[in-house]
Formats: sequence, structure tokens, C-alpha cells
Amino acid sequence: MIPGMKPGIKQKRCIIVSGGDFSPAEGLRPGEDFVIACDRGYTYCSRLGLKPDLLISDFDSYAGPVDASVPVNAYASEKDDTDTMLAVRCAIAQGFDEVLFCCALGGRLDHLIANLQALVFARKHGVRASLSSEEAEVTALMNETALFPRREGWSLSVFAADGPCRGVCIRGAKYPLEDAEILPSFPIGVSNQWAGDQAEIAVKEGILLVVQSRLSSGEAEKC
Repeated sequence: MIPGMKPGIKQKRCIIVSGGDFSPAEGLRPGEDFVIACDRGYTYCSRLGLKPDLLISDFDSYAGPVDASVPVNAYASEKDDTDTMLAVRCAIAQGFDEVLFCCALGGRLDHLIANLQALVFARKHGVRASLSSEEAEVTALMNETALFPRREGWSLSVFAADGPCRGVCIRGAKYPLEDAEILPSFPIGVSNQWAGDQAEIAVKEGILLVVQSRLSSGEAEKC
């Protein structure tokens, strides 16, 4: 059992607060979700209105005090997994149905790529996985169909993350696709737009990343 879990209570969603750039996130449920802070992500939790249930850290980007009531899994800085990846493994082992990444964008490029790969790893292991920030939302799809409500001033893109992705369908968008194959080596799905109230995106094989990005005011005016 993860330290800090309440015995006998099934908590279906795990929030992983990483150490990228700070960003507010939508849909947080303080006191309901299980919150894992990753290193510097510990300092972000209070700004998000969250109390960490567990801190996973090698303390290379945070060296301050830790509330005595927060369990700590401390690791050496020389290790194979990032702190965020350790949190993902922890969430998978505990059997969470869903993982939401926060503060996982920006910062160092290598860590950003690692966080996206951790997102894919979670989905590949049967956990619904998404990433939320003020400027972007990323959802990992595997052998499923999902609906994405129209968001004014945002773009809608798809990328093959673990592929090739086959049987890709995009409906309700300006540029539709039907039973297409998308490869990780070519960005064919960038900057789509909604054509109606919602877009339906499906993939039959592989893991597809659906990226919703906030447009600048100038970009939004052209749409």
C-alpha cells in the first residue's frame, strides 16, 4: 500500500504534481483525489489548493522543509526513473483508475519529453492518463473513442506516441480522418479545429496523444 493511503477506501484518481513550470489546472478535487508531489512539485501543491498525500523526491530541485504529516519516499539522484516516473509506477501499482499530471510542462526540454513519455507509460499499463495546464491539455488514448467538447480559442492536434497508430478517426473537426494510420515520425495531425460542438477521436491500435492548445489572440482571430 502507498504510504498515506486510507485503508479500505478506493480512491480512483491520482494527481501527480511534477516540477515543471507552475500552472493552474482544471478539475482538481481537493480532499478527494490522492496527491503525489514530485520533488519541486511539493511547493506547487499549496498554490493548487492541494495537500500532498505522498512526496516522491531525490531532493535535487527541492531541499526545503516537509510537513511531518506527509510521507516521503526519498531516492538517490542517480537513478533510472525520474521522480514523475516513480510516481506513475506507484500509482499503477496501487491500482488507480486514472492519473492526472499537473505542472508537467515547461522547464527543461528533456524533463518535458520524459513527462509525456510517463503519460504514455501510464496509459499503456491500463490507467486513463491526461495532463492539464493553463495553456494545454494532453490526453492519451489507447484502443478507444473519446469526445472533446468545442473550446473557443483552442486548437486540437493528434500525435502518434506509441505506434504506428492505426484506425485513427477524427469526426466533427475541420480536417476529418477515417481509419487512418499515423506514425510517430511525421506530425500530420497538428492544428486541427472543431467543426461543431464536439469532436470525436478514436484509435484502434497504438497510443494516440490528443493535444488541446490555447491559441494566442492573433491565432484565435484567424480561426
